[in-house]
Amino acid sequence: MKKTPFSKILVYLDGSEGSMTALMYAILLASSVKAELHASYVVNTKALSELVKARVFVNQEKLEYMEDLKKDAKRHIRHSERLAASKNVDIHTSIMEGSPHKEILSYMKQHGIDLLVMGSVNAIRSRREELASETDRMLRTAPCPVMVIRDDYDIWAEFEEEI
Repeated sequence: MKKTPFSKILVYLDGSEGSMTALMYAILLASSVKAELHASYVVNTKALSELVKARVFVNQEKLEYMEDLKKDAKRHIRHSERLAASKNVDIHTSIMEGSPHKEILSYMKQHGIDLLVMGSVNAIRSRREELASETDRMLRTAPCPVMVIRDDYDIWAEFEEEI
């Protein structure tokens, strides 16, 4: 019998401040329950393709923007590795490309993740946004419990305290 209800935590990173708060919380949680920690960033190529179809971007702009998104992903992953190391927590990181909800769900199944941690979900203003929301899809289709962390400065303060 497991000591805790979860032993493998995945935090979804999207570059937002909310996902950084979720990362800090996940690091503290993994440390306290001795769980394996994973962090994944998904470069949303699906959204980029839709922007080209809608003629918001031409193909060349898509390629340039894609390179910028990849650089951002690498920067956020490096930051997550530094934050985890600051608390002596090992972290498995990955950068994927595609539809975020599909990539995250696939990763969860491949690695036996039993808790998904993510930043707060943005307010949805229309039914179309609700149907298109990648984070909402993750919430609804995750094969395990999902912990949504509000962007709360108490977590930042707690993280910065010495353990």
